[in-house]
Amino acid sequence: MPEVRAGELLLRVVYLSLDPYVGSILRGRHMGEAPPEPGNVIPGRGLGQVLVSKAPGYSAGDYVLAETGWRDHAVVKADCVRRVGTGIAPLSAYLGAAGMPGLTAYAGLHHLAKIRGGENVLISSAAGAVGGTAGQIAKILGASRVIGLAGSDKKCSLTVQNYGFDDCINYRTPDWQDKLRAAFPQGIDVYFDNVGGELLMAALTNLAHYGRIVLCGLASQYHAEERPAGPNPGLYIAKRAQLFGLVVYDFEKEQDAYSEMAGEWIRQRQLVVMEDRVDGLENAPHHFEKLMRGENLGKAIVVVGPEAQ
Repeated sequence: MPEVRAGELLLRVVYLSLDPYVGSILRGRHMGEAPPEPGNVIPGRGLGQVLVSKAPGYSAGDYVLAETGWRDHAVVKADCVRRVGTGIAPLSAYLGAAGMPGLTAYAGLHHLAKIRGGENVLISSAAGAVGGTAGQIAKILGASRVIGLAGSDKKCSLTVQNYGFDDCINYRTPDWQDKLRAAFPQGIDVYFDNVGGELLMAALTNLAHYGRIVLCGLASQYHAEERPAGPNPGLYIAKRAQLFGLVVYDFEKEQDAYSEMAGEWIRQRQLVVMEDRVDGLENAPHHFEKLMRGENLGKAIVVVGPEAQ
């Protein structure tokens, strides 16, 4: 173990979050961030328990969120962590629906799209950590109808049965675009996009006048060597569309308030937590590949150690 200096904490990592943005970092495509050199720790956010504290305000046994990387112990600066309570079950929800993925969904729908009661909403990657939470929050915020897009019948069943979506369309079926048009006869008021590419184009084609699109993710490009040509800009004009680029870091100051609100939604069963877990840090690479292939069902989590020790 490295030495713990003044202002630092030694953490025992309990849960490691696996997120698509890490794939973008490794490819050198994330917010101008340089990819790690071979031999460096792979980046990642973890929920850990404090073992040793040399920082005021933190004691052994406290739980915090931190950029731990893919490892089972980490020394971090105390001013770079966020304390979490134990009132949410499961505690790992702070890495998903009550954490940054949840804040991403909330910020996109509430702050950017300014969703209004009675509107019709489409969510892509609907079975994922952000998409599944976004659909539920859209309902909480008053959406009339929430439809998901997902890549398998199993994922679509999860979004409807577990997350409470009104319907879900498997975009790998031949007639999915016909089903999309039929699902939104009056057009899509808000589209929360986690994919880009063909799905974005189809949503834009079916957008209602003055509809809004939140551009959150680009799953269609995660494995592409070259960036594909974008959608026809003329459609944005014809639909009088409003598009919002969503970067969750702009809303970090709201994370504590959001987590408290999400915790209450979870306790009231308005917000369902779904996780795709694997045990053991040695299984993180395989689980990460599964995530990047879009095969996860819910938030991808690696259980690194027990919650209490």
